[in-house]
Amino acid sequence: MERREAIMSYQNAALELNTGWRPGPKSPERTGVTADEDFSTGLLENQLSVDDFVKIQQAFESPEPRKTICMSREEFTQKMTEVVGWGTEEQYGELFDKVDVAQDGFINWDKLASFLLLALNEKDERAKATVVPQWKDLEFLPVKHKDTIQKVVFLKSSNRYLTISKEGSLGIWGENLKLQETLPITSDATKLKHLWVTSLVSLENVNKIAVAFTSKEICFYDLLSKEEFPCQYKLQGLKGTPICMDYWYDPLDANESILSFGDVTGKVHAVAFTAALISLFERPTGACEDDEATMTINWVDLLSGCHKCCHILEHKLHRGDWVRQVTYNASLDAIISSTTSNTNTVVLAWREKSKKHLTMTSFNIAQGIHAFDYHSQLNLIATAGIDNKVCLWNPYVVSKPVGVLWGHSASVIAVQFFSERKQLFSFSKDKVLRLWDIQHQLSIQRIACPFPQTQEFKCLFHFDEARGRLFISFNNQLALLAMKREAWTRVRSHEKAITCVLYSSVLKQVISSDVGSTVSFWMIDTGQKIKQLTGCHGNAEISTMALDANETRLLTGSTDGSVKVWDFNGYCHHTLNVGQDGAVDISQILVLKKTILVIGWERAIMVFRRQNFNQFFIQSEEWKGGIQHQDDILCAAFLPPQTLVTGSYDGEIVLWNNSTENAHHVLHPDYQRLLKSQSDTGSLKLLSAGRSQSTHPIADQATLGACTFKTDTEGKNAVMKLCFLEARKNVALTGGANLVSCGGSGYVRFWDTVKKQLLAEFVAHGGTGPIIMCTDKLNRYLMTGDLDGWLKIWNIEEYCLNSSKSKITQAPVLVRSFQPHEDRISSLETCELSGRLLIISSSADCSICVTGVGDSPVWTFGQAKHWHIENGLSFPKRDTNLMENKVQEESVRVIPLPAKKESYLVSTEHSLLSKKNKDTSTCNVRPSADINLVMKYWERNTCETNTHKLDHTEITQRSFSAFRSLRIGTLQELPEVNKPAFLLDPEKYFREEPVEEQPEIPVLPSLSETLKAVFEEKNILPKEILDRERKAKQLFQETSCEVKMKRNKKQL
Repeated sequence: MERREAIMSYQNAALELNTGWRPGPKSPERTGVTADEDFSTGLLENQLSVDDFVKIQQAFESPEPRKTICMSREEFTQKMTEVVGWGTEEQYGELFDKVDVAQDGFINWDKLASFLLLALNEKDERAKATVVPQWKDLEFLPVKHKDTIQKVVFLKSSNRYLTISKEGSLGIWGENLKLQETLPITSDATKLKHLWVTSLVSLENVNKIAVAFTSKEICFYDLLSKEEFPCQYKLQGLKGTPICMDYWYDPLDANESILSFGDVTGKVHAVAFTAALISLFERPTGACEDDEATMTINWVDLLSGCHKCCHILEHKLHRGDWVRQVTYNASLDAIISSTTSNTNTVVLAWREKSKKHLTMTSFNIAQGIHAFDYHSQLNLIATAGIDNKVCLWNPYVVSKPVGVLWGHSASVIAVQFFSERKQLFSFSKDKVLRLWDIQHQLSIQRIACPFPQTQEFKCLFHFDEARGRLFISFNNQLALLAMKREAWTRVRSHEKAITCVLYSSVLKQVISSDVGSTVSFWMIDTGQKIKQLTGCHGNAEISTMALDANETRLLTGSTDGSVKVWDFNGYCHHTLNVGQDGAVDISQILVLKKTILVIGWERAIMVFRRQNFNQFFIQSEEWKGGIQHQDDILCAAFLPPQTLVTGSYDGEIVLWNNSTENAHHVLHPDYQRLLKSQSDTGSLKLLSAGRSQSTHPIADQATLGACTFKTDTEGKNAVMKLCFLEARKNVALTGGANLVSCGGSGYVRFWDTVKKQLLAEFVAHGGTGPIIMCTDKLNRYLMTGDLDGWLKIWNIEEYCLNSSKSKITQAPVLVRSFQPHEDRISSLETCELSGRLLIISSSADCSICVTGVGDSPVWTFGQAKHWHIENGLSFPKRDTNLMENKVQEESVRVIPLPAKKESYLVSTEHSLLSKKNKDTSTCNVRPSADINLVMKYWERNTCETNTHKLDHTEITQRSFSAFRSLRIGTLQELPEVNKPAFLLDPEKYFREEPVEEQPEIPVLPSLSETLKAVFEEKNILPKEILDRERKAKQLFQETSCEVKMKRNKKQL
């Protein structure tokens, strides 16, 4: 019953958000999906109504209590078409396949309800993602105001922002929100000591700003003047101090404009200009003709009608209460004003054509309001109530609000509509920002702003909808919330940034984790989410994951200092305690045969031995090799039988013997050059032993490590990922690279760990910072990802296969370069499905993508339309005119190791080239290379053996063994030889001998007679699996019997 209610609530919420479809039982339109409809709406499970769910649940109910009916695929499709009354058997068959992920052959109501809840939850999350804006982190702008900020305005003409504070300081900001200048609004210093600025408005049509002072004056400053904001007009003699202002002009006729303001006496005034483009006010006849001189206008003269280019409208319905906000709205053709009083709280005043005075109506709101806003399309006025409520009013219905938004626990001090999305912002006194869905009157977002705690403060709220910027001031501080552009159009696999992704070849599932401590399981062939574990480490971030050798256990590492061991049912079997005191940053978990290694903070390796896994909480043991790194360890890799490598932030790669847990070498790209610069004698001795070697034993590198650490404080050589090329079996004999590293500055390096030599390095991603990588199991392709979401696929099948005394700087063949993500790529993984290589990538943009090597489409986990990956990966037809496995026409550029005087010159020149040609490698890829590489991978996976045809002419063929340098040609004809004796006299050599009688071979006993014990299945299978199978069989037999009995009763 609880599951049915949950499904109903999810279904109703989904239907409310998806306004394009309305439920209706047995609607004929639901049997087909038009091209304009969203795919998710066309799915059967999304078309079922609440009544349909009730019918389906009743079909699964058994007449006996506490029992449920299980149905096979055939029974389910037949039963559902009869019970629901619409839909085809093919649609219900597809639904059955989605529910029966484990392929048990039957489903029950619990399985179906779990699937529907998960599917509706995903649909709800997708719908919310389209309406809820995503924000960047709250940023405090570097203001120079010493007192409370009174107003923030945007100047459309110059694309600049203006901020003004109470002491008269005016801040000028560029469109990029860089503070350009701060200057006083007036040059009269004595005046500012005794006056406060109360408000500011921008007069966009005439390029002026109006500033109100506590001296009962409004000054108009010209923005186009050569001087710094000269005062052009000064309106003085006001009866009360203006504390709020607003300006409007007609976009069709810029001469028509209205300046409205309210004062401390409760009066609302409006100055209506009729020739604003010519002059705001008429110059008196005896005034000076100097354009730069300030023109003084008395309020009494305006009231008397001396200025023909403007006229005054005013009312005093607020009766002495301070007017907190005023605005003129053209759609209502009315002036709206508000106070904190509970009588005449909001007043609407307009002028009828036949009357000279204003006609007014008012709202009485208990305890008053702080602010309001009007939405012309919705025809709603939103009020920020002192009583913690946000009320929505129809301007023509003053008796009661049409809606009340509850949720704030403190007085609401600001409201503003998000007009494009028909949403509403509200900000309360406890520094909580809420975003409301007006149609459903629900709070869809809550943001707590980290302002300092104080009792008295003044807050300013301004939302620049065109640029997606929300400004919130707190006294003299100014904070910015910037909206992420087009965040609602991107498919999100997780709610929060994804940290790691794995692939289980046993289950054919993708496993992902995020910073919100959530683990999700996805089907690789369809993209369907089948399971989700929440709160695995509480609220702590899951930084990395790993699978054991059998892929039956999942290990998750978190910033809370623990590693947990899970089964795929969500049960935690062990907790490994790796944190000392406080949080740690676990970067990698390495599961070996007898130990589990955990690294990622400080310089130590934490080891957990398998013999201690007989208890739930397991403590780490000491690594025998101690600490050998000079900086934090970031990654590790293992090559059977006993080679372990670890990489650190300073660029060091330490080689360990995993059996003895002792280190024996250090690899670093710059050590050879640093040795030369430190001491000539010592370096010459080391280099004489082997000039190509770039590293030396740890005992000789004690002082060298410290020097290297000083030279790489920015992490330019940081090792972010290490991968062994395990498919290259004969490296020890033939030479060549067997280790790849990547990291800082976008470099990828190939190492020979046997000869301790750096063979090649190239810039995979220029100017993007650190990168990550992975390789496929056959080491044919290398995948790299950067901070901007770009992914590149390189062909390394024939790259660095030979050892050389010279370092290669030419990059391998680039197969593909594309941008599947909008933010940093956090993890990469490869898998093979039906003989095709797939690349899985996760990102901080909350998405997981999968694609092929060639020009395959990019699918995103979590998208509404599930895919069939076998149909989507199509390989192009091979062109017979192109040579297969074509070798590059240009030979690989090899740069010899520089001499002592030239070493720094060459390295500097190379870095400058890298900066100049930032990423030119993407332009060198030919379409034919893509086709050949993809076809090559496909054929090598589908064919068991490759046959090579030799031409009659002599050819040279590359080999993958130790005989690479041999030349294979056509065989020469052999000279005639004499026939052997057994051919000349076969009777002598092949004469049959008489057959002798052989002893009879005794018949062996049967296998059943020789067995000491009868074979039992329970001797090899775990008890849990046998019990589960026994219960399933028993349940299936019971349900089958019940079905047969019911059928017999019906026939009778």
